[in-house]
Amino acid sequence: MDVVNQLVAQGQFTIVKTPLGFIKILQWVFAIMAFSTCGSYSGMFKMSVECENRSESDLGIEVQFEYPFRLHQVYFDAPTCKGGTSERLFLVGDYSSSAEFFVTIAVFAFLYSMGALSVYCFILEKYKENNKGAQIDFVVTAVFSFMWLVSSCAWAKGLSDVKTATDPDRVVTLIAACDEQTVRCREIYEPKVSGLNTSVAFGFINVILWIGNLWFVFKETGWMAAFSGTYMPSQEKQPAPDSFGQGGYAQQDPYAGSQGGYQPEYGQQGYSEEGGYNQGYDSYRALF
Repeated sequence: MDVVNQLVAQGQFTIVKTPLGFIKILQWVFAIMAFSTCGSYSGMFKMSVECENRSESDLGIEVQFEYPFRLHQVYFDAPTCKGGTSERLFLVGDYSSSAEFFVTIAVFAFLYSMGALSVYCFILEKYKENNKGAQIDFVVTAVFSFMWLVSSCAWAKGLSDVKTATDPDRVVTLIAACDEQTVRCREIYEPKVSGLNTSVAFGFINVILWIGNLWFVFKETGWMAAFSGTYMPSQEKQPAPDSFGQGGYAQQDPYAGSQGGYQPEYGQQGYSEEGGYNQGYDSYRALF
């Protein structure tokens, strides 16, 4: 009990308030609903065969079937309306592959969602370390999204075939006595397949949840930043200019040019240190 309390104390359960954790809870719940509504199904339908001789009739032929819907192994006894004998007939079809595939994906999705939630709550730091955990989570989520789509479509088609194969109006055509005009064959009770219809709906809900969760897991992988750095060259650092005259802060001297203003001409006659010395030396030579 102390170990459990310690784990609960160390857990970071605020993650379930974020889209990343909340969607994982929804995935966990709907995975349970998907495999439970399909894997626990059992159905039944009834038919009646009224022979010309009422003593040979059977007014309550009951046929039961269940998951995984190997209907070719389901049989029932129907009267032949000839001397009180009966014949054993089997339903048509084996739809176990699509049903078992759907349930298997749902069970593994349930287990993975539960494991991912444990990682989010107790070792979130290791999950985010170097983005390795998030990247693995993204790949697994993408695989489950695809598998949910395939399994849900396959099971939807399989369920349609199961409904056809267990339709009492279709099954009575297998009874040879029903071909006689004096024999009346009819259905009494149809199978209830609302639970199976719900399982298909839960399958496609899981498809939406897992595909939608890809975006929130992708944001944790760090790939978005890498893509941004690759496809945004405008963020690259520009080199500094070599001088102020090269595309940088080149400023023009406001006193230079042909504008009106005081611009002394040092080359003309005026005061210059060199010119002053030259004039003094020439005057000295003239005296002597």
